[in-house]
Amino acid sequence: MVINKVKAYLEKHHIEVWEYVQPTATAAAAAIAVGCSVAEIAKTLLFLVGGAPVAVVTCGDMKVKSSRLKQAAGLSGKVKLPQADEVLNHTGYTPGGVCPFLLPPQLPVFIDSSLLRFPVVYAAAGNSHSAVPVTVSQLEQLTGGSVVDLCDSIPVKPVNIDEERS
Repeated sequence: MVINKVKAYLEKHHIEVWEYVQPTATAAAAAIAVGCSVAEIAKTLLFLVGGAPVAVVTCGDMKVKSSRLKQAAGLSGKVKLPQADEVLNHTGYTPGGVCPFLLPPQLPVFIDSSLLRFPVVYAAAGNSHSAVPVTVSQLEQLTGGSVVDLCDSIPVKPVNIDEERS
């Protein structure tokens, strides 16, 4: 089970994995389960830039700008979101549970600067019923990723968690 590998890895770094009965597959669902804002969810997304895979960790309320991603990755070509099977092939995780930890070493990881708004953010832990409280510094250290400015400074449509719960 993938989550057990993530748990064992993070345990060595004194980071606890939280598991939930309710799903955490989307930023909104994860925010409800964790009890935080959607912005505090550190969603890990896979993009294909000119066919090359790139992982991005950003706030749940932000949208990645293609031009900034291409510049940060030093790649050109069309930026697209891959199909579910491609996500699994490139990350080892299924959509809804992609976590920034234990990704293949050849997969570049970029951490969006929007995460710096929070002392702690919550990433998936390898399945669609988990969360990991981490700091941006821990994300940098454990993923080998670099913090870059990939999103607009204004979050996408705010989500009212109380409305999501009803």
